[in-house]
Amino acid sequence: MACHLLFSVGRVSTDTLENPVDHPAGPLDSVAWLCVRDGRLLSVRTRGRDVFYLPGGKYEPGETAAEALVRELAEEVGVEVAPGSLTEAFTIHDVAHGQDGRPLRMRCFTGGPEDCEPVPGREIAEVAWLGRADLDRCAPAYRKVLARLAADGIVVR
Repeated sequence: MACHLLFSVGRVSTDTLENPVDHPAGPLDSVAWLCVRDGRLLSVRTRGRDVFYLPGGKYEPGETAAEALVRELAEEVGVEVAPGSLTEAFTIHDVAHGQDGRPLRMRCFTGGPEDCEPVPGREIAEVAWLGRADLDRCAPAYRKVLARLAADGIVVR
């Protein structure tokens, strides 16, 4: 089955946080992979957490966004991706879930393999394909991603 989001990007755009909050640690910079299959978005739940997130995560020192995402996808869902196959789609700004009000800046990417079978990595408790009916099980930034995909004409059930 295809695990690839068809998405045309004219220019990378960003949303804004309605009520920006200063945080001593600054914004949490992260990357996420947008992978839709049969109208559902690939999602992961980290061990010890009760909500789902998009596959991806934080940068390691010296990594580019694409390099961070390649590493995170291998670690979290066992998917091998070439950095050059990724395309930045948009950036989401929100408050990071479970991070004491810390602002989140999440760069979302499409691309990667046409076919993949994600499996939970060591820190992932569960991999799932979720849609609109599952929003109560997802982190707040996830909801913004679904709204953005809908605005761009990508149907997620």
